[in-house]
Amino acid sequence: MKILIIGSGGRENAITYAVKKSKIENEIYCAPGNGGTETYAVNVPIKQDDVKGLLDFALKNKIDLTVVGPEIPLSLGIVDEFTAAGLKIFGPDKKAALLESSKKFSKDFLKKYNIKTAGYKSFDDLIEAENYVKNNSHPLVIKASGLAAGKGVFISKDVEESKTILKSIFIDKIFGKSGETVVIEDYLEGFELSYMIVTDGISYKPLITSMDYKKIGEGDAGENTGGMGAVTPNPYVSENLVNKINKNIIEPTLEGLQKEGIKYKGILYAGLMIKGDDIYVLEFNVRFGDPETQAVLIRLESDIIKLFLSVINENLKNYKLIFDDNKSICLVLASGGYPKDYKTGYEIIFDKSLHDTGLIDKNGVEYYIFHAGTKKTAEKYLTDGGRVLNVCAKGKGKDIIHAVYDIAENIVFKDKYYRKDIGKILN
Repeated sequence: MKILIIGSGGRENAITYAVKKSKIENEIYCAPGNGGTETYAVNVPIKQDDVKGLLDFALKNKIDLTVVGPEIPLSLGIVDEFTAAGLKIFGPDKKAALLESSKKFSKDFLKKYNIKTAGYKSFDDLIEAENYVKNNSHPLVIKASGLAAGKGVFISKDVEESKTILKSIFIDKIFGKSGETVVIEDYLEGFELSYMIVTDGISYKPLITSMDYKKIGEGDAGENTGGMGAVTPNPYVSENLVNKINKNIIEPTLEGLQKEGIKYKGILYAGLMIKGDDIYVLEFNVRFGDPETQAVLIRLESDIIKLFLSVINENLKNYKLIFDDNKSICLVLASGGYPKDYKTGYEIIFDKSLHDTGLIDKNGVEYYIFHAGTKKTAEKYLTDGGRVLNVCAKGKGKDIIHAVYDIAENIVFKDKYYRKDIGKILN
């Protein structure tokens, strides 16, 4: 079976690894892939936003299944194009992808179907937005409506900070077209929860719960990033809370999509805020989270190719989604300066005791090293992005935390940075 995986991050390396483990014989291509995906796949130099190039490749090479990792190709309608050409592809279509690619669309959708979310107002004019923040209490949450790689959300403490943020979006155009519309929300306090389900548009199945770490600094301080780490299961989530999320958030969302004439097929990721007995939707993502996916997929026991096909063929109800009973952790090693300015091209040196990709049993702990922002030249790995590597482990206890930090210490590249508090909440 020929499989094409679109994307170049740690998420795609983890998906590639899970696909390779399938009992279904497969041949994998990654577009564009990274230094780590080369271990299991043939990297194809086609950018993730080149929908025509990807479609031409899939047709020419008779690809049987395409899996879309990032949000950008989904927002560009890659699923619509592949489906029209008679190809099997995993992910939601362009209209469904608006849940992530337009925060305004998402907030309006939530309001229409009475799904709890923070109070908000949308603006496409700087003066109107400034007048709004002048007359509202702070803190406020200011978001670029379009895609911003997880960096388009600001929490503003006062009016002057709000005005500075708005000017950077509207005048300096730090997010380009993604910032042409801005959503300003009431600030909510509570604890955040990442919640992913898979659906074929008819039925759905939740994935194991996870918790991600969005901020660059320890104790969730500093700027937003694409994610600096993740753990499973989320230690704050009970079975009762899961049932409430399904009843109050997931099911109304899927029903609302059906009423909108949208058959949602793929991963739906809800970013939630739990405040007392109330559950609020902060945002939706329309694909696997990164780095949550890395921590989730190392615990997947059922066949991932069969999962993808069951969604495409609208037969998810008959698929047994099985995860092991371990705990897991993912630690992101980043380039110094991320999420702002950083340099790339530095050689990555792995300790000789480490296997630089995949699985090794270390002191009873299974650990994995997934590449994110890397490239391979000759026999060397070089840094090639803000988030460089994902060190993951699974097991029963806190040994998994010690393992990932020991491994992180023994991977060397210039300006390496990682948080020191990932996973401390695991018992």
